[in-house]
Amino acid sequence: MPSKATSIDIAYRAGVSQSTVSRALRNSPLVNLETRQRIQAIAKELNYKVDKNASNLRTQNSHTLALLICEDPTNDDSMINPFFLSMLGSITRATARQGYDLLVSFQQLSSDWHADYEDSNKADGIILLGYGDYVDYAHKLEKLLQQNTHFVIWGAEHNNKSVLSIGCDNHQGGMLATQHLLNQNRKTIAFLGDSSSHSPEFRDRYFGHCEAIKAKGFLVNKALQIDAISTESSGFDAANALLDKNIPFDAIFAASDLIAIGALRALKKRGVQVPEDVAIMGYDDIPIASFANPSLTTVKQNTQLAGEILVECLLKLIRGQEVSPMLIPTNLVVRQSCGSQLKS
Repeated sequence: MPSKATSIDIAYRAGVSQSTVSRALRNSPLVNLETRQRIQAIAKELNYKVDKNASNLRTQNSHTLALLICEDPTNDDSMINPFFLSMLGSITRATARQGYDLLVSFQQLSSDWHADYEDSNKADGIILLGYGDYVDYAHKLEKLLQQNTHFVIWGAEHNNKSVLSIGCDNHQGGMLATQHLLNQNRKTIAFLGDSSSHSPEFRDRYFGHCEAIKAKGFLVNKALQIDAISTESSGFDAANALLDKNIPFDAIFAASDLIAIGALRALKKRGVQVPEDVAIMGYDDIPIASFANPSLTTVKQNTQLAGEILVECLLKLIRGQEVSPMLIPTNLVVRQSCGSQLKS
C-alpha cells in the first residue's frame, strides 16, 4: 500500500520550501498566484490531505507572546538600541503578570520576519520594537495584516488605522525639549536627526521642535537641521557637519541620547564648551545619559508604562476586544548639559 503524500513530497516536486507549500495550500498572498496554483495542482495529483489534528493543534492558543526586536546599527556587536533594553525588562514583567510566557527574537531588517510567524504558531501575538527604515517596515506590517496576525508596534501612528501602535508623544516631547532650551535663552537651536517619513518618530520630534521655535516668535532655520540615525558615530558626524557650516548656534536638540552623546564628543574635540558655548538636549533617557560628562538633559519616555500598555493592548486584540492607538506623555529630565540660563 503506497504511503500517504506529505507536504515534503509536494515541496520536492514543486522545488520550493515546505513553508511555501503550507502557505500556498492556505492561499496566502505571500506566495504568488502562479506558484500557488502549481503547488495546489501537485497536491491534488498526489491526493494530499491536510492533517486536521495537526492543524487544530497549530491553531490552539500557545499562551505565549512573541517580542521581535529588529536589529539597529550600534557601535558594538549587540545590534540593539539600548533604549529597547529597558523596554524588554518592562514587557517581560508585564507578560509574566498576565500569566503568559514571552518568546524574544532578534530580527535582521533584511529578513522576512513578517512571514516567519505565519506558519510557526509559536505565539498568540507579536510585539514589534524597532524598525530601521519605516518605509520598508510599513510594507511588512501590511503583510502581517493580510495574515490576520495579532500584533502591536511601538512607534509612530501608522497611516493604516488597522495597525495598532503604542508610542510616546514625540511631538509633545519635541516641544518640551525646545521650550526648555528657549527658556534658557538659547536662540539658535540646531536639530540632529532625520526629519523625513523614513523616521517618523524623529520627524515628529522635529515638528514639535519647530512649533516651539515659531511660538516664541523666531524663524526656523532649516540649515540647522542635520540628518542622523540613532548612533553615537552618526551624532558625532552630524555635529561635525553642523560645525563645518559655520552657522552660529548656541544649542543642539538631538533626536536621541546616542546622537547627543556623539555630538558632545564632537564638540569637545573641536574645543566647544558644553554647556557654556552650546547646550545639548537628548531624548530617551537611556542609562548612559546620566553618566555623560556633562550629564545629559533629556526627554524621558516611560518605558515601564509602555511595556505594560503594549502587553495589555496585544492581549485585548487577541481576545477580540476593542483597542485604539495610544500616545504616552513624556517628561523632561534636567541635568548639566543645558547649564543655567544665559544672560540676554
